Amino acid sequence: MRQGGGAGRNGLAGRGLGGDSRPVTSRTASTRSPRRPAWAGRNYSLLTAAAVVTSLGSQGALVASAFAVLEAGGDGGDVGLVAAARTVPLVLFLLIGGAVADRLPRHHVMVAANVLNCLSQAAFAVLVLAGEPLLWQMMLLSALGGTGQAFFGPAAEGMLMSSVEGEQAGRAFAVFRMAMQGAALGGAALGGALVAALGPGWVLAADAAAFAVAGALRAFLDVGHIPPRAPGGGLLADLRDGWREFAGRPWLWGIVVQFSIANAVVAAADAVYGPLVARDHLGGAGPWGLALGAFGAGTVAGAVLMTRWKPRRLLLAGTLCVFPLALPSAALAVPVPIGALCAVMFVAGATIEVFGVSWMTALHQEIPEAKLSRVSAYDWFGSVAFVPLATAAAGPAEDAFGRTAALWGCAGLVVLVTAAVLCVPDVRNLRRRTTPVAKGVVERPSADAEHPSADAGRPSADAERPVGGLG
Repeated sequence: MRQGGGAGRNGLAGRGLGGDSRPVTSRTASTRSPRRPAWAGRNYSLLTAAAVVTSLGSQGALVASAFAVLEAGGDGGDVGLVAAARTVPLVLFLLIGGAVADRLPRHHVMVAANVLNCLSQAAFAVLVLAGEPLLWQMMLLSALGGTGQAFFGPAAEGMLMSSVEGEQAGRAFAVFRMAMQGAALGGAALGGALVAALGPGWVLAADAAAFAVAGALRAFLDVGHIPPRAPGGGLLADLRDGWREFAGRPWLWGIVVQFSIANAVVAAADAVYGPLVARDHLGGAGPWGLALGAFGAGTVAGAVLMTRWKPRRLLLAGTLCVFPLALPSAALAVPVPIGALCAVMFVAGATIEVFGVSWMTALHQEIPEAKLSRVSAYDWFGSVAFVPLATAAAGPAEDAFGRTAALWGCAGLVVLVTAAVLCVPDVRNLRRRTTPVAKGVVERPSADAEHPSADAGRPSADAERPVGGLG
């Protein structure tokens, strides 16, 4: 679903505009334009560049791993097992990864995770290129990749949110996601074409190289603006503190529960049923890569929209835009021709990106910086908890009910859980603020946080003020 900071804390004033240390006079300010916006500092730029690189590789690898299993003689159940093998360690280690990321320098955690992902994908590529890989080997290497992601995800989200602040945070997140999703668009389309032309092994090798480049970029991140953690308890105490922060906000846990189901069924449709429908009805890896590319194009369009639109009720606007996520599963159930599928994927990508930017903005304004990674870990944990079960059960479900019925079930569940979360008042009422409420919050929770009331996480009267935009 799934980093605060500003000129006063991360040095944007001196470095974010190109590194010119001379005072800016009225004349120079009027005749020279900055190389990048004031909110796009060094950390933000490095994070964006690294995300672009990994998105290019990972989207192609998503297609390549599924077709590597199929070309090795596997079926839909085997594709689901490999996908589940990646997600199981992700679920197991996410909470630990969040606590570690709030204790250690976040960029060190990110680089170490990138190294592990690079090595596991390189080994996967070697196995595929050398001959017919065994199912257990592909599952093991996928599990190593999931372990790396468990530590990388919370650290990366905390780092990104600490790299921007203020009322331009929403625009910064939209631009970041636009760059990342634009790369995903190219990676998916190129990955599908390369799998069809060269085979999945070379695409997996390219993904390993992308992780190496991204890790090198992230090694240059600066965490000097993040204040030292106050002395406290151990890992379990950190996890309990993160849980209090998470459980005290109905909008937060309500949407995580929603996506625990929605993500699971969408993962089953995309990772298992999608490649099978493409093989049987659409022409194979190339058309499926094109459909994933259309989804990526939609996310870029949604991110462009969110650079201008600032909806006042963040989560209401975002949640309403989750309903179209059911359309791709319904289209695969029919199945529709590739042109119609691409159109449906584009709409789903655009609308889910509206949710993504709104969600990141809500977390940024409501969660204390020192707890960002732990809260993100609970968010990730809930969002992926059922994915291994859904992907592993996709094959048996197809055998029991048929592929068409299983896909219609996926679409129906997305609609059902999205309608249910709109019953949570805070989801409907949480409003955009001019400044993050979490700014300056210390590590130790207050007495109110120890005993959350019915109004925990509910916006204050100050939140009634909209921050421009079309909303």
